[in-house]
Amino acid sequence: MLGLPLAFTVPAVLLCLLGLPVLYYLLRITPPRPEQVPFPPLKLILDLKPKDETPVRTTWWLLLLRLALAALLILAMAGPIWNPRHILTPGRGPLLVLLDDGWPAAPDWATRMTTASDQIGAAGAENRLTALALTSDGARDIAPDDSAKLVEQLRARKPQPFVPDRMATLGAVQKFLSAHSDANIVWICDDLDVGGGRAFAAALAAASPHVTVLTGRHADLAIASTENAAAGLTAHLLRRDTGGVQSGKLVALDLKGLSLGEAPFDFGTATETQAHFDLPIELRNEVSRVAIRDEHSAGAVSLLDSRSKRRRVGIVTGTSADEAQPLLNPAYYLTKALSPFAEVRQAHGDEDPIISLLDENVSVLVLADVGVTSQAAHDRLVKFIEDGGILLRFAGSRLAAADDDLIPVTLRRGGRILGGSLSWDKPKQLQTFDKDSPFFGLPVPADVTVSRQVLAEPEPGLVGKTWAALSDGTPLVTEVSRGKGVIALVHVTADTGWSNLPLSGLFVDMLRRIVDLAGTTAVAPDDPAKATAAGVQKDTGALAPHLILDGFGVLGAPPVTAQSIHANDTNVASLDHPPGFYGPTAALIAVNPLQPNDTLKPLDLSNLSLTRNSFEEDHPIDAKPWLLLVAALLALADALASFWLSGAFRGRLRTAASALALIAILALPQAFPHPAQAQTQAQTAPGQQNLPAVPPRDMDAALQTRLAYVVTGDPQVDEISRQGLTTLSWVLQQRTSITPGDPMSVDPAHDDLAFYPIIYWPIVAGRPQPSQEAITHIADYMKRGGTVIFDTRDALTARRDGPPTPEALWLRQLLSGVDVPELEPVPKNHVATRTFYLIDSFVGRYSNGETWLEALPPETPDEANRPARAGDSVSPILITQNDLASAWAIDRMGQPLVPLTPGAPAMQREMALRGGVNLVMYALTGNYKADQVHAKALIERLAR
Repeated sequence: MLGLPLAFTVPAVLLCLLGLPVLYYLLRITPPRPEQVPFPPLKLILDLKPKDETPVRTTWWLLLLRLALAALLILAMAGPIWNPRHILTPGRGPLLVLLDDGWPAAPDWATRMTTASDQIGAAGAENRLTALALTSDGARDIAPDDSAKLVEQLRARKPQPFVPDRMATLGAVQKFLSAHSDANIVWICDDLDVGGGRAFAAALAAASPHVTVLTGRHADLAIASTENAAAGLTAHLLRRDTGGVQSGKLVALDLKGLSLGEAPFDFGTATETQAHFDLPIELRNEVSRVAIRDEHSAGAVSLLDSRSKRRRVGIVTGTSADEAQPLLNPAYYLTKALSPFAEVRQAHGDEDPIISLLDENVSVLVLADVGVTSQAAHDRLVKFIEDGGILLRFAGSRLAAADDDLIPVTLRRGGRILGGSLSWDKPKQLQTFDKDSPFFGLPVPADVTVSRQVLAEPEPGLVGKTWAALSDGTPLVTEVSRGKGVIALVHVTADTGWSNLPLSGLFVDMLRRIVDLAGTTAVAPDDPAKATAAGVQKDTGALAPHLILDGFGVLGAPPVTAQSIHANDTNVASLDHPPGFYGPTAALIAVNPLQPNDTLKPLDLSNLSLTRNSFEEDHPIDAKPWLLLVAALLALADALASFWLSGAFRGRLRTAASALALIAILALPQAFPHPAQAQTQAQTAPGQQNLPAVPPRDMDAALQTRLAYVVTGDPQVDEISRQGLTTLSWVLQQRTSITPGDPMSVDPAHDDLAFYPIIYWPIVAGRPQPSQEAITHIADYMKRGGTVIFDTRDALTARRDGPPTPEALWLRQLLSGVDVPELEPVPKNHVATRTFYLIDSFVGRYSNGETWLEALPPETPDEANRPARAGDSVSPILITQNDLASAWAIDRMGQPLVPLTPGAPAMQREMALRGGVNLVMYALTGNYKADQVHAKALIERLAR
């Protein structure tokens, strides 16, 4: 209330200052100075003076020093704060605190909470009625309550991700003022003219003469819209005034929160600017939100849904080259309509245009008046549609005269309406789109007419296949689902020959809706379970909330108040429909905090009888440490003065100085903690212990690649494993770029396996099964990308049609608790047989055993001639019968430790080592060798 630059958190301590006069009189009196006398008792008795001595007064400067020391200690204990937050509670009547809690309040929400709590607490301390109202509460009645309860309620509130309508709160405020006419209003305001700001302020000024408006200093920043345009991803940014933040960075994030790119922005002297992300289309399509770095509010986030993705659209026309004039070519109208939201591709060169565009991985293929396709193109189109592609066809003379099965309906032979009894007297207009149509919600212009069309033969279900129809009920756009994809047919041409539809904005909107279907999964209308799981409510076609933004711009689970939306509605953020993502994951619809035409205009409070102040002052400074420091210095000076006046200064100065220095060293760190120490204390939870030291063997394994083998307990088997992996490590160092260290023996139950890319486990049937802890560690190791080679070493005793060997039974029991993928014998064209050496199988001490690893997906025709095939990841498990380590094991003299079976041991040992090299390279590099088959196509595509 005083507006002073100094306040005290414990002002009652200041009453101790009243005792300074008493202290003054006590300090004035000092005892007589001690006199030194000889030790002999007789001399001491003779020299005693019987008369009384009066004390002397303390010197004035020492007296002032001690009084100042006492005053400093009292002030320090009172908790002095420099630049405290001012408590502005005018008048003596009831206090109503109004708080704007939209997204503009998020950046300084903590300061607003402190200001509001201080206002309520100060009024409560004065026994005044207190009330609290947030603008997001709308017309909810405002009732006075205990100040402590209001503060607790306030702490539970968070900023909303939208801008509430302030005028909706006006009725509740006026009702409160009618019951408490002498009430004082403190409005903690956003300082933005949004949500009826000027009108609300004028109404407050007219309703009460005691209104104080508190605004902050934070410069509001927001993203009005983000467009995935042809030139790149572009964000339109706003700021409240030219005095705010001038420059910064935007970050583009995917749905998982991973950063995909950054873009700088600079407002200069303007209040609006744009920022551009230079990203390839594949990354742009993965962007789900764009956010202003270090601006924590929902307004600083712009969400992009499936409608914002720029899908690749290929266009093929049946127009011959000599007719390719700009305004006569359907491709011209299609390109103009698709370019704002899609990447348009047209085929060039001598290749089949359909096959060429499909090779470019288009999402939508548009065939404009294409009647006849080659068999190869037809087969590719069928596969493209069944795999989820969209085939969009436009009618024309060639399509009307052709026989084609890639159309949604049966066309009437020669179905172009050119004359006769079925000819139209005048062009037909379009009907309003049905709610089941993807075009639902689009306005139908009255000037869009159709003069010619191809007709569909009447058949059952024709109405269900119709997306758009003319005023006489004849279909204009029909569709049919095939596999995962869609075939759609527009029954007019893509140029202006049969209709003026290509000249309208409706044409652009219809194409956009069709392109938006690419990559989405349709939910069967008669399958409520799938509809609910996908986030679509069957009865209403509404989209359930999926992820919702909070006021700080963080995506999270939707609140209970969030309601469903309809995809075709104009969705504006509100309490019922907060900004976020709605609908199924495959086809999310975004509701943004701001609309593209929104602005950030400062709130104009001129000519209104309001008191305006800022709730943000300079940062408060705790003056207690500084006062204690000055008090310590004064205490040191007092001690030195006392020693000087006592005459013992010379002898005791060093001792006193050492003691005071020790006290200062111990006390000052408590008053001024080191930043690193404070940070450590802040980050360390109570009771948290330091991390354990890393064992030396784990440190060695982390710093250098090492192979590992499981200790079985059989000394002979373990020694062969060690020697075999040692030899393999030496071969890897000599023949590849890998420089592995000495192999390590591991115990799965106790050792950390994450440091080893591959672990060799020879099976010994006579040993006991490992513990459950060891099995859990092995399963976790395999799930996290590690590879385990289980070697049963039973190739000579195993029979394909006979009973399993003891080693196989032992391994089967071990793996019963492990999530093992489907296995298959190693194919000859598997990437593991091609990763370094070209081999056919993995041999060891034996060459007749089988080797199994994770099964690959079924081979497709495109993969028939590939030199190497691979799955999505490295196989976590490999099972062999050939005793690999025995073939690898060679002693220091270069002599093999175990003989091989059958003959040609030198070649068999060399092939075993090559197989070992391939396995290590496969575990370390994954499927890169399989990807090399795409290098030529990638280079050619980049060249284009």
